[in-house]
Order: sequence, then C-alpha cells, then structure tokens
Amino acid sequence: MSNLSDLINLNLSDTTDKIIAEYIWVGGSGMDMRSKARTLPGPVTDPSELPKWNYDGSSTGQAPGEDSEVILYPQAIFKDPFRRGNNILVMCDAYTPAGEPIPTNKRHAAAKVFSHPDVVAEVPWYGIEQEYTLLQKEVKWPVGWPIGGFPGPQGPYYCGIGADKSFGRDVVDSHYKACLYAGINISGINGEVMPGQWEFQVGPAVGISAADEIWVARYILERITEIAGVVVSFDPKPIPGDWNGAGAHCNYSTKTMREEGGYEIIKKAIDKLGLRHKEHIAAYGEGNERRLTGHHETADINTFLWGVANRGASIRVGRDTEKEGKGYFEDRRPASNMDPYIVTSMIAETTILWNP
Repeated sequence: MSNLSDLINLNLSDTTDKIIAEYIWVGGSGMDMRSKARTLPGPVTDPSELPKWNYDGSSTGQAPGEDSEVILYPQAIFKDPFRRGNNILVMCDAYTPAGEPIPTNKRHAAAKVFSHPDVVAEVPWYGIEQEYTLLQKEVKWPVGWPIGGFPGPQGPYYCGIGADKSFGRDVVDSHYKACLYAGINISGINGEVMPGQWEFQVGPAVGISAADEIWVARYILERITEIAGVVVSFDPKPIPGDWNGAGAHCNYSTKTMREEGGYEIIKKAIDKLGLRHKEHIAAYGEGNERRLTGHHETADINTFLWGVANRGASIRVGRDTEKEGKGYFEDRRPASNMDPYIVTSMIAETTILWNP
C-alpha cells in the first residue's frame, strides 16, 4: 500500500509524457501569491509555447463579480522543485479579456521600461537582498522566541550558529536548494540581525528577470513554510522596538558603470535618485516608515544621503567600487514587501531614461 509521500513523489515520466504546469500570479493585495495547476501534453521550454489561462478575479480582489474573468499570460518558466521531473512553475501576469493589464499587474509597465532601447543597451544588472521573518503559525511571533516574551538583545544572531542563536535553518536551507533546482539565480543566504529573520540574495540578474526570480523565490518560500507549518512575513518592521527591520536592498549597475570611468556615472545616477527620493520612497513598500527611522542600519525616510561603506545611508557604495573606479551601488531603501517589478524598473527609469 502506497503512503502519501510515495504518491507525492511519483515520477510521471515513467508512464506519461504529460507534465504539470503550476501557473503563479500576484493577487489583489500586491503581495499575496496565487497559483493553480494544469496538465499539458508534454515538456515545455519557452513561455510562448504555453496557453493563456483564466481565473476568477472576484475571489482575489482583482475583478468585480459580474465581470470576474482575468487572463493569465505566461512570462517565465522555472523547474518545479516540488513535483520535479519535467513539471514546471510558470510566472504569469494578468490582463482583462480585452488584453489590458489589470491595475495590480506591475510587470507590464516594467517590461516597457526594460524593452526601451536605451535601457537594453545599458544591460542593467540587479542583485536583490530579500529579508524575511519566520513566524510561529498559531501566535504569529518569530520562531525561536518565547511566546509572549523576548530573546536576548541583538548581537549573537547575525550569521549565528547554534540552537540558541539560529532558528529555522531547515526551512532556509530547503529554500536555498529548491531555488537552485528551479533555475533561480540565488546567490546566497544568511541569518539576519534579528533572531528568526533571514535573507536570501538573487542575482546578478539582467533586467526584468531579476523581478521574475524574486517573485518565484518568494512563492517557493511560501510553499516550503506551508509544509513546515510556519509563516513567512515580509513586514518591514515585524517587531516594534529595538529590533532590526526587514528590507530588500537592491544592488544595481549598468554597462557604463561597470566600465572604466564608471564611478562618475554612478555618482550622476545617485544624484538623480536623490532628486526623485520622495517618488521612490512612495513606491518602495508599504509600512516602510516604520523601518526607515535612521536607526538599525537605515537612513531616515525623509533624508537622502549616500556614502562609501555606510550602512546608515540611503545609497551605499562599496569600497571596491570606489577603489576600482567602477562597479555598482546599493539602494538600501526598499522594504522587504516591495514589488520587485516596480523597484527594478523605477531605478532603471530614473538612472537611464529620466532627464532632470
């Protein structure tokens, strides 16, 4: 008699060419992820080979009940680490039946920016540091924390090792390997300053692929925490008080920044980001004012400043970039719950296309 794990792990390729495609999209809140699966006749390698599909937008807060059909357009394919074999995860964006992007479809506008010839020529690279907090399911309190109480103060937990310092490593390591299996360019993980908080990094990735990969990595993380019986939070300040918040620092460079003389291009780009500081802050994540206080390795939300190796700045330039006269910079303002389509395209638009 088969048990449940035997059935979940059935290798479909032993008996059929058919595959399962899990269509993924962003829901009505702009942070909730939704997905559903369909059977396809055989393996698929390009999104253009996949059929469009529909869903009930009235159940996701994305359409009225009297006209609820929303259409999914497949945009990026990843290997499915849960079903494995030839099965796939499909990142989609959402449109009305008439072909108009729905208001929560932020990918459509980002694709326009990234397809602009001036942006294409600059080959923008992104490395995104996604922080998150693991919570106990029943009480929504960080894992490893005493219920109703607090652990010892911050200090031992950042990149910490040991049962009294590191909480949730099994979830984190499972996520790391699952992302590598899926084909996501995940470049590392580490324990963060607040206990129960972790970070993974995606990149370097070019253009819109960075945002696609962050969304699918978030989806995989949600699925793994579902299995583990814990909750993942992308709240930028999950615990008030003397605890670090959670961000999504965005490391960025263009072709000319990576070439000789690039440091001057970097400084001009930072000047432009400073001129549009309020616009960027407004788009960098809900509740970010609780995190950007000028404390806990942040700059105050109303202040724009940059510096070399300064983790209390809005924009940090690395020592290596300064020394070599070329490289990249880090925008430290985005919150952990930012939409990567908005943030990546906005940085490209401001630094490449916008003329003050």
